[in-house]
Amino acid sequence: MNRARVVIRSLLIPAVLLAATLSAHAQYTVCGKIEYERKINVFAPIKEMGWTDWLDNIKATTPQFSITYFDLLFDTTRSMYKPGKEAEGNDSKPYLVGPAKENIVYTDFIANKVTANKVVYEQKFLVVDSIRRIDWTVKDEIRTISDFKCRKAVGRICDSVYVVAFYAEDIVVSGGPEMFGGLPGMILELAIPRLHTTWVADKVELVTPKDTDFVLPEKGKKVTEKELSETIQSSFKDWGKMSARYLWWTVL
Repeated sequence: MNRARVVIRSLLIPAVLLAATLSAHAQYTVCGKIEYERKINVFAPIKEMGWTDWLDNIKATTPQFSITYFDLLFDTTRSMYKPGKEAEGNDSKPYLVGPAKENIVYTDFIANKVTANKVVYEQKFLVVDSIRRIDWTVKDEIRTISDFKCRKAVGRICDSVYVVAFYAEDIVVSGGPEMFGGLPGMILELAIPRLHTTWVADKVELVTPKDTDFVLPEKGKKVTEKELSETIQSSFKDWGKMSARYLWWTVL
């Protein structure tokens, strides 16, 4: 009798451990759709440039914040970031919100490749390059975004432009808005203080994207990320301080 109990117990323990393991893995999100709200303080750059008279005029006719929406569809092998729904009452002038309002970014995690449609003041580019590497520093701060616990990380682009991200480890895809990623989870909030811009996930839907959701219209001049940066620097070299800002917007 005792021997029978020992045998039964030895059979039950692995089964219980397996069930616990499957239960733990089941809580992780491997595919879905994220809606990001992108918010830009359009007054801040004008104030930084010292254009106080123009700022007074802008304030009379333009909301301080430009709000737009973008969608990110993803699974464990790929993601597609593209413009989402129209925002209500968004009357900001196009020249105040940067050239990244039409970006479409397809990321192939298996091939380590990113392909992006970008329009920079009527000129269309098709950026094809490897996935950008950012040296992230993970911090202790935690916050909840769209019901996901997210950890803070800080990185840089263009050598000196700081980026703050909050990523969800429970979404086991190393992606995020625009061309950002490289963290052990999905970025649900992103802030670039020097562009006075934030992306915050206001909705995460647990859906399975279709193959058609990942079709990118390949239009524009084909360039690498470095070639695009050099083109922008050359085109806006006479714009003074504003040239750097346009470069930062372009390489997102």
